[in-house]
Amino acid sequence: CLTHLSPFFPPLVNGLMTLGFAGAYRQSNLCNESLMLEKLPACGKSFEEMMKKVDYKKWCNLTEFIMYYDNFTQCTEHEANKASCFWPNPLAEGFITDIHKQFFSNCTSEKVHWEDPPDEILITLILIPVTLTCAMITLVVWCSKRSDIL
Repeated sequence: CLTHLSPFFPPLVNGLMTLGFAGAYRQSNLCNESLMLEKLPACGKSFEEMMKKVDYKKWCNLTEFIMYYDNFTQCTEHEANKASCFWPNPLAEGFITDIHKQFFSNCTSEKVHWEDPPDEILITLILIPVTLTCAMITLVVWCSKRSDIL
């Protein structure tokens, strides 16, 4: 039934998806990827200039440069929209990933190494619930045998 539409189907779906992912913007133009790729490096250059203000030892601390990163993100979104492209898109994501590799490749999350507490604390933490459980069982049994008095 759709065989006569098959040559038109992929462009139609692609066009509908582009319009759907565009957000609030209605885009009648096709994405100008070469224009977007031409403009995105200016965002990267601006971000690089702003990051020079931050000590490179603090590049892994997001609070030190969050405003710069926000400006960078807004710039890439603006340039993608000016080129009639939705954002994020694979090309913009690739560019952003390259910026991440340039600035944040040495930032790894430190894994926490859990250790057991000292034996004195561990024994206390185990014995308190065991003792309370035994005491409660004893109390219940004793009260159930003395129900005639209560």
